[in-house]
Amino acid sequence: MLNWRNRSAPRIGQQAWLAAALVLAAACGAQPETVQSPQLENTPGLDKYYRQTPVWGSCESFDGGADLTSAGLECARVAVPIDYAAPDGTTARVAISRLRARGAKVASILTNPGGPGGIGLTMPAELAQTPLAERFDVIGIDLRGLGASTPKLVCDTPEESAAERAGHSAEYLPFWMSHAEHDSMNLAAKCVQRTGLELLSHVGTRESAADLDIIRAVLGEEKLTYFGVSYGTRLGSTYAELFPDRVRAMVLDGAADPATNIADPVIVYTGLQHAFDAYAADCVKAPGCPIGTDPTRASERMAALLRPLTDRPASTSDGRGLDYSDASTAVISTMYTSKAWPVLTRGLTELTKGNGDILLTLADGYLAPEAIDTGYKTAVRCLDDERITDRDSALQLDRRVRAAAPAFDSGHPSGWVPLDACAFWPVPPTSRPHVPTVIGLPKVVVVSSTGDPVTPYSGATNLARALGAVLVTYEGVQHGSFLDGVKCVDEPVLKYLIELTPPRDGLRCPVQ
Repeated sequence: MLNWRNRSAPRIGQQAWLAAALVLAAACGAQPETVQSPQLENTPGLDKYYRQTPVWGSCESFDGGADLTSAGLECARVAVPIDYAAPDGTTARVAISRLRARGAKVASILTNPGGPGGIGLTMPAELAQTPLAERFDVIGIDLRGLGASTPKLVCDTPEESAAERAGHSAEYLPFWMSHAEHDSMNLAAKCVQRTGLELLSHVGTRESAADLDIIRAVLGEEKLTYFGVSYGTRLGSTYAELFPDRVRAMVLDGAADPATNIADPVIVYTGLQHAFDAYAADCVKAPGCPIGTDPTRASERMAALLRPLTDRPASTSDGRGLDYSDASTAVISTMYTSKAWPVLTRGLTELTKGNGDILLTLADGYLAPEAIDTGYKTAVRCLDDERITDRDSALQLDRRVRAAAPAFDSGHPSGWVPLDACAFWPVPPTSRPHVPTVIGLPKVVVVSSTGDPVTPYSGATNLARALGAVLVTYEGVQHGSFLDGVKCVDEPVLKYLIELTPPRDGLRCPVQ
């Protein structure tokens, strides 16, 4: 899941980091695997957080907020306890932004763009021209530890992330594969050294959901109005499970199955393959399709185009070259909406002539630091997901992913697969995937596309069933379809948010 509209672990750093990682790995072996669920309710001392008055002002001093003030937004920070079981302990300050309603205000609507790790402070600006901004104060949030919130979770520096990408090659190539597990330990060690165990232990979805409740109260809202996309649906459903009687209205778009890992690679890559198959079926209708004329052989043709880039990157005008990793990332970036398919076709056509400029530009946009904080994403995954700690399970998972998505198979399978950073994470999980048990929740709305490339439609139906929600279906290839110009989706969902009149359950909207 990514933000609205995975890369592998970092490569080996300095020897000092590697030594720290090895020490960390030894310590992690003793960590309990039981979930250490944070205490979020009925804890004495929380009242002071609910009684705050936000001080709104310019966004200029907020990370990523340089252009928000000129766009009409104002910013503030809200204090929350890092550990809800110790409200008198260390506090964090969650950065929020606000775009005031243009017309008669209904309520404040809290938003989340996905990820985990998607920067939320800018989301009101992205929604400024939508009908939502007419009737609601739109609230953007950088979740605890993220973006402009303090303290900030830090694992890799921007320079290290850039260096990692520049030196990255296809997964599991023999010349670096033996170092991959050290890389994962290295990442965990850097997260500990640069962030500290206290914050690293408390950035799970349950605690971010509890932060939403404090923000709701600080904004003067008796009940929560919420719009979340992709991972934002996990955040929203977690809030609904914790505080069902405090929900006014909730729209969960591009909905994720609550009973699976946040970014289960088999689920994600199965969805991406289905999206690629739909792209291929569309592409071959036009003359000159770069993946041939037979849609049944499109994955094979894609492999023939991309795999040689592992050893021989395509030329680019900036001299960086396009390797397999960036090319695959570029293709993935265009699977999120069928509107991007013409750009992909141009990029692949250019690649057949030995040039990778278009695909590299797509990869740059997808991997931009401001798009998603990958260290933060890893930290949340490690606290929320089921962890894989044995190599046989990792190998079986890798084989299932390759079988599910041949278009995205690098062609270098191995009999040994390195464990990822979560296997070495220094703190126990605070949640696990599960079907939420919710009593007293008002009617909420789940929106999903039949061809969603990363959060498949079946997961949305599971979430809607668990929450007793109305399900609105868009019959297209799209990740997140509310407020994307689909009138059949937008009008009934907006009416629900304003008037609390739910759409007709089972509403299906054809591709426009």
